Amino acid sequence: MKIDIMTLFPDAVDAMLHESILGRAEKKGILDIQSVQIRDFTENRQMQVDDYPYGGGWGCVMMAQPLKSCLEHLIAAAPDKRRRVIYMSPQGKPFTQADARRLRDEYDHLILVCGHYEGVDERFIEACVDEEISLGDFVLTGGEIAAMAVCDAVCRLVPGVLSDEACYTGESHWDGLLEYPQYTRPEVWEGRAVPKALLTGNHADVERWRRREQLRRTRERRADLFEKFTPRTKEDAVLLRELEKERTRTPLTEPVLCRAAVEEDVPRIMEIVAQAKKLLASRKIDQWQSDDYPVAETFLEDIACDRCYVLTHAGVIGAFFVLSTEHESNYDAITDGKWSSEEPYAVVHRCAVEKAFRGMGLSDLIFEEAERLTREMGRSWLRVDTHKRNKNMQNLLRRHGFRYRGNVLVTERPGHDPRRLAFEKRLKTPKGMQA
Repeated sequence: MKIDIMTLFPDAVDAMLHESILGRAEKKGILDIQSVQIRDFTENRQMQVDDYPYGGGWGCVMMAQPLKSCLEHLIAAAPDKRRRVIYMSPQGKPFTQADARRLRDEYDHLILVCGHYEGVDERFIEACVDEEISLGDFVLTGGEIAAMAVCDAVCRLVPGVLSDEACYTGESHWDGLLEYPQYTRPEVWEGRAVPKALLTGNHADVERWRRREQLRRTRERRADLFEKFTPRTKEDAVLLRELEKERTRTPLTEPVLCRAAVEEDVPRIMEIVAQAKKLLASRKIDQWQSDDYPVAETFLEDIACDRCYVLTHAGVIGAFFVLSTEHESNYDAITDGKWSSEEPYAVVHRCAVEKAFRGMGLSDLIFEEAERLTREMGRSWLRVDTHKRNKNMQNLLRRHGFRYRGNVLVTERPGHDPRRLAFEKRLKTPKGMQA
């Protein structure tokens, strides 16, 4: 790709475009970027490039002759190129990522004309310019900044300039969306943590999180782009539905607290169980579909053993979960895989969110609190099993860094498929808790 920039300030242009990534690409011969001094093509002793406008007015206008002579020189030096002459103008078409791709694909020689003062003689534009490009609805003192922006945007798409095509295909505007947020070390900075999905090591989960954030960020910041976006995959459609549910949820007005359950909580827990049974049945998940499980006595026993917890908002129970450190004999017979370690572990059992609190992040809080409690118990491993049809739970587990380890069988009950998918997660020990 050859790019010539016609300018009155070549030193300013060169200072940027011959450095960093573009500079290295030039040394490899992938790019040929030159800035050309328009004054060198004047026909007067004073090297004058501008004059007062006909009809009067403020400022001066760049003359057509030196511009035309400069352009002819550049064309003569590269006569066989697929060429495009572009004038950088606030009156031009707003430049987009699609334009950058078009210019890369359709041409191998771009000549970018930088105006100054009050612009250039219109006759030069009519006679010599193929298109006018603008960076947006604002005015600069000259076209150099715009030309450098266009040059950079086009050149970084040229094969070989960046190390891999993936370096730019996921960026803002590539497919009509803004880019996802980026993070680097440390994991926690001034109390702000890197999103959990990026720490799992699961590439599918990372890609899903990034795509979701692209959709969310575009919807929040660029409604004009979001309105034009059409889902390209089933996953896009699913993510859009998730975001719509998130948008319409009622915000929680107070912090959600976690505490050990007490006997007085059991009636409320059983209300949530009844709601969960209906939800599972509607999704054709044959779990909790018998009348004898789980029942109040199940949770009374959990409470007596100090393994049942509730999440409350403004004093109202919004979710519950059971966290056990007892050895699970069913887990010893895992098939189609194996556990990563024989170290002591904790297990999440019997968890659900009250209907009115669904979509408010309490499912995430269940596992965040379960991890916290497991660490406090001195355990480094957290396990959980879930029904093969329960895709929502499987996605939740993967989002929190759990990994599928194989299949287990749980106690068989009427109306209850005993087969389960087994997941585990190794918990990081906070520095302050290390021995």
